[in-house]
Amino acid sequence: QVQLVESGGGLVQAGGSLRLSCAGSGRSFTYYAMGWFRQAPGKEREFVAAISWGSNSKVYADSVKGRFTISRDNTKNTVYLQMNSLKPEDTAVYYCAADPSTRLLAPENLGAQYWGKGTLVTVSS
Repeated sequence: QVQLVESGGGLVQAGGSLRLSCAGSGRSFTYYAMGWFRQAPGKEREFVAAISWGSNSKVYADSVKGRFTISRDNTKNTVYLQMNSLKPEDTAVYYCAADPSTRLLAPENLGAQYWGKGTLVTVSS
């Protein structure tokens, strides 16, 4: 069974940091683009960041540029999202995604072949 499992969410004060992890299992994601999306209460899911399989291409939403960093370790089948200078508006459920194509690298795309179940990030003011 192919799975993506997120971890690392929690409660943090504004200005703080969190590091999210997404571990894949059931298949290798080495040649998959991987990304992060989020959905805040009452809002639609939105793109956050994505990374190509070889890490040579990274794309970020304007709202997180300069604060969030996406990375991956193909030996561990894992993608990370380092979140710094967190703001209350970053509060959301964060989802990991993987896709064999490059569509995850297009911020307007909201589709992916595989999705995790999400991890909640709450930023208090």
